[in-house]
Amino acid sequence: MSSSSRARLPSLTGLRFWAALLVVLYHLSRQLGPLPGIGPLVWYGRSGVTFFFVLSGFVLAWTYDAAEVGAVRFYRRRLARIWPLHALTTALSLAAYAAIGATVPVGAALWSLLLVHPWVQDLAKGGNPASWSLGDEAWFYLLLPGLLALLRGRARLWLPLALLCAAAGPALWWSGSLTHDTALRWWLLDYLPLSRTPQFVLGVLAGLAVRRGRLPRLRARWWAAALVGWHLLLVPWSQAAGDDRWYGPYSAAQLGPAVLFAGLITAVAQRDLARAPGLLGSRWAVRLGHWSYAWYLVQEIVLRLWLHRFGQPSPGPATAAVWLLLTALTLAVAALLHHTVEVPCERRLRGGRATPPATGVPAARGREEHGEDQLASSLSSRLR
Repeated sequence: MSSSSRARLPSLTGLRFWAALLVVLYHLSRQLGPLPGIGPLVWYGRSGVTFFFVLSGFVLAWTYDAAEVGAVRFYRRRLARIWPLHALTTALSLAAYAAIGATVPVGAALWSLLLVHPWVQDLAKGGNPASWSLGDEAWFYLLLPGLLALLRGRARLWLPLALLCAAAGPALWWSGSLTHDTALRWWLLDYLPLSRTPQFVLGVLAGLAVRRGRLPRLRARWWAAALVGWHLLLVPWSQAAGDDRWYGPYSAAQLGPAVLFAGLITAVAQRDLARAPGLLGSRWAVRLGHWSYAWYLVQEIVLRLWLHRFGQPSPGPATAAVWLLLTALTLAVAALLHHTVEVPCERRLRGGRATPPATGVPAARGREEHGEDQLASSLSSRLR
């Protein structure tokens, strides 16, 4: 395998689709009604957002570790990557709200366009509820140049910092016991950028460690099995404690699995570097991964309109049919937006250079120019 091929991580792009699907199924289950067998497993699929935060840190570290790119240039690239589609889907979301007779505070819409809405509890969902995670991502982007400058040449800090980030999830979840206000607790633990920062930093550390070859080879199947086991554990947990309880699984589902996601991302990246990518790195898997950002931003808008027009389907086959229909429909809309809005706008804002069509992070200069676009901003997922 050539050095250029080895520097590409297409399977990480393929993974993005599955994380986005987890978020989509979460919304379908919670708002349309769960399907037997599948519903309980995706009831806490909002954890897909945690995956994207970890992935964001990993890919940005992989991309910029050896690149000499100034902070201003970095911020401009990230803005070109996420903002045009964010602005469009915010407008579409506001139009959808108007169509169903709902209103959104003007301040929430304006703050979301500036990507600062998650910092204020009452404005966290902004004009498009899915966009809160973009506000978190914007905070991560602000931190990244200084964070990389701190970590370069200080490898002795990596392990202690990684352990601290890993411990932050359980510690933050436990801190939920300090407030009985459910809405306040959810904002503090699930939306506030500071609470999600350890997930991003953990991804950065994993990306640096893989980039420098400082980790032993991990097995993707074991980390995937651990993640499945984690979500299976949430099923009886949710039956024992409701989402409104601080010791329930709602916040734990998002704060707990960051280490598992970091392990899976690391293992998949190592496998791409060691040999030719498998199914996750296939052409269609990568294509679906590229659509995932748009999918994440539009799926709740379409679902909102569907529920207003048709309501919830009857339990059973009707629910399954609507699940399939809306999954296919929102993915088709996402593909259209990716090709007609996301890529052309990014190309224009970057002066003719846009995300490469396939996957990767081409080596050296290619990594500097394009690698960050494969990543985390990805669906920078959101929700509820």
